[in-house]
Amino acid sequence: MIIQKFGGVAMKDEMMRLNCIDHIKKGLQEFGEVIIVVSAIGRYGDPYSTDSLLQLTDAFSSSPAASDLVASCGELIAAAVLSAELAQAGVTNTILHGVRAGIWTAGDFGDGTISHIDTSSIVENLSQTRCIIIPGFQGMDKEGRIMTLGRGGSDLTAIALAGALHASHVEFFKDVPGVMTHDPREVESYHKLDHLTMDEFLVLLDCDRPIIQKRAALHAIKTATPLYIRGIASLESGTWVTP
Repeated sequence: MIIQKFGGVAMKDEMMRLNCIDHIKKGLQEFGEVIIVVSAIGRYGDPYSTDSLLQLTDAFSSSPAASDLVASCGELIAAAVLSAELAQAGVTNTILHGVRAGIWTAGDFGDGTISHIDTSSIVENLSQTRCIIIPGFQGMDKEGRIMTLGRGGSDLTAIALAGALHASHVEFFKDVPGVMTHDPREVESYHKLDHLTMDEFLVLLDCDRPIIQKRAALHAIKTATPLYIRGIASLESGTWVTP
């Protein structure tokens, strides 16, 4: 089994999602079972991005629980869209969300932590379909309320699921071909790194735009989960980050 995580850029339009579907098909052929974690479609300004949903009313600032509920909807929409397009492409799949995803959280709304993952529903559904989609960035607290996991929380969802399910590794699909020595948007001279240790990788996450959430990377260290960071639209090999 592998976990494949598709971010907002990878999900932003139908053409980009065709790349996602190709990677999912290849993952199924090579590993047999694929758990897909999705972020909301697009970035700020796009209609279904998390930031756009949070702009629907200023009242969300006075209701953290309602704010988390609306923030979680971007990933639900992304999961539904990808599920339908996978089915159209002949890939049988199931969406697990809410209590069915088994991700239980604690802490504060907007910055929750994963307290534990009940994998029973996932395992049960894998006996019926080899491809499961789980909306990232969210879980449920002990009162059954949706709680989100902070900026970049879908990365944590993917890595936590990998640890709980003993997956081979997590594949992150990005708009760059792997981990770069410098941010291509800021520096002209840069190159891709083929392999990093977790400790080397952590240093690169101390910036304004980390390639994955640092809290997620720390969880990967805790569970000894290998990461493979690669380009969504590129056939070039990516970057392995290993314990």
